[in-house]
Amino acid sequence: MLNTAIYVRVSTDEQAKEGYSIRAQIDKLKNYIQIKDWGFHKVYADEGISGKNITDRPAINELIADIKSGKVNNVLVYKIDRLTRSTKDLIELTEIFNHHKCGFNSLMESIDTQTASGRMFLKIIGIFAEFERENIIERITVACEKKVKEGYTLASANVSYGYIHKAGERVQQINPEEAKIVKEIYQMYLDGNVSYASIARNLNHRGIKPRRGGAWHHHSIQGILSNPNYIGKVRYSLADAERYFEAEGKHEPIISEEMYNEVQKKIAKIKRVAYTKRPKENSYFCGVLYCAKCGAKLQTNANYKKDKKTYKAGYRCPNIYKGLCNTSRFSHEKMEGAFNEYIDNIEDITAKPEDLQQEKDKQESINALLREEYEGAITKLMKREKELQSLYINERISFEDYEEMISTIRTEKNTYADQIINLPEEPANEEQLAIDDIVTNFRDNWKALNNSEKQQFVHNYIEQVTAYSKKEEGHQVKVLKVAFNKD
Repeated sequence: MLNTAIYVRVSTDEQAKEGYSIRAQIDKLKNYIQIKDWGFHKVYADEGISGKNITDRPAINELIADIKSGKVNNVLVYKIDRLTRSTKDLIELTEIFNHHKCGFNSLMESIDTQTASGRMFLKIIGIFAEFERENIIERITVACEKKVKEGYTLASANVSYGYIHKAGERVQQINPEEAKIVKEIYQMYLDGNVSYASIARNLNHRGIKPRRGGAWHHHSIQGILSNPNYIGKVRYSLADAERYFEAEGKHEPIISEEMYNEVQKKIAKIKRVAYTKRPKENSYFCGVLYCAKCGAKLQTNANYKKDKKTYKAGYRCPNIYKGLCNTSRFSHEKMEGAFNEYIDNIEDITAKPEDLQQEKDKQESINALLREEYEGAITKLMKREKELQSLYINERISFEDYEEMISTIRTEKNTYADQIINLPEEPANEEQLAIDDIVTNFRDNWKALNNSEKQQFVHNYIEQVTAYSKKEEGHQVKVLKVAFNKD
């Protein structure tokens, strides 16, 4: 025999306007139980309470607990809207009923989940619920696009560093203290030739914290340097190139458009060099130095005297220990001498078409790998974004939590999208770049540079240095080729 629970609910307004009463519902439902010859367990009544959610209704929560504990295996209501007015809640409740093998019946709609027609009715409800969720997502998307086109940012909880977005205000405002740091970041990068990581370390050492605390990282610096929000623009749909657009924002810019464009040009020219170790001022050929015999990228090789106080930088081929190369290790001092000898005797260089095509193919390959990596990361973030939208639509997280988490995800997407946008352009075959001018200027000024300036020059303008050393030649270092960066 079905152990049936009666659930009744009526709000104060409904009882006054429509004549609903708890007693009338209970009497009709008890009579129905007798007609069906079911067992009666208990009446669960929420009186004077709205049906918009189930969280604030003690009786229905008690009913759910009794269903889960096995005390109830059938539920009877007067009408479906007595149970809930939320389609989402109705679907969740019927899932609970089904999981615990509890029947569900509505007197006025003649629904009985023990019948095929009753189960079909609930499936139809589920279809309409899914349809409504998709409509909500579409409406949100259209509203977001319109907001950006009108010049308003979608960010609120995670607005760009340097701005604040007060509750109730549509336009973001400049935060003077943070804006000062933003300007300093741009100046350090553009005028001071300071790297992302060095800028981050500078800010961390000075005790300047990011918006959410913690520490600055090179990715956060790169994100600031690539964000057009600072020149008064707003962006939409960075993850979808077909839908992406920028619009003039209503907010005040922090950075001039001229400075921003210069920064973007510099970012686009950054070489992606895979270092065996990070180059230092006393080993600045690291990252561009290759073995002339086997083609491997040379590693730095520190040589300490017995007193452990005297340090001598040098380079070695990693294939020596694999038995694949017999070139000798050599000091940075000898490398510097060989490099000076090479540039003293260097002839004017012209870019050959085959060299340019090789560079173009190489850059295309690198760009393809990087694009695949960045797009994969964006795809994962988009999936997480949809999951959060579903959680919010289904009222499993608050709007504040949703807004905070979605803003974080969109910031990460923006960073990856910026990296895709800023991938270096492939060198065009028709562009015979003026390497002759670089070489002439380079030859005349190289020896006057200090180590820090040499390091900066090498990793901005030199693609590759090919060299070797032989014991039988008195460990003399020979530079065979210097390939200048054609960008």
